[in-house]
Amino acid sequence: MNFRIGQGFDVHAFAPNKPFILGGVKIEHSKGITAHSDGDVLLHAICDALLGAAALRDIGYHFPDTSKEFKDVDSRILLRKTYEILTNAGYTIGNIDSTICLQRPKILSYIPLMQQNIAHDLHMQLQDISIKASTTESLGFVGREEGISAHVNVLIYSNK
Repeated sequence: MNFRIGQGFDVHAFAPNKPFILGGVKIEHSKGITAHSDGDVLLHAICDALLGAAALRDIGYHFPDTSKEFKDVDSRILLRKTYEILTNAGYTIGNIDSTICLQRPKILSYIPLMQQNIAHDLHMQLQDISIKASTTESLGFVGREEGISAHVNVLIYSNK
């Protein structure tokens, strides 16, 4: 079997009066995410990791932030489209391991729903999706609560 590993990263700034969507879940918080799409850093990083693992470019290539089509788009749509691109190229997803970096809010209670959304959209089992959260101990832009980032690693394999 031809295994491949991909890595994805995304970051967005927080802003008042914006929705905060993470893993396809609306998070209650005093700030939201500034972005061309809904700004879901977790799903964006997963898309990038999957596309990168298959050497199929990146999320900006397939879903450019200059396109009106993707203005305020639900990132779960982008995730499902990424899945189609990946499977059409002959790949299957093995597992996803992710870390979300944010100082606040605490997201532990939202993680199971995020896993369910991702499992549904990528036709995966829950036990193959890891989502962890970490603060930066009040350091940097994340620690100052100016933004959020996500780091993702994936394993895919070829069906060919």
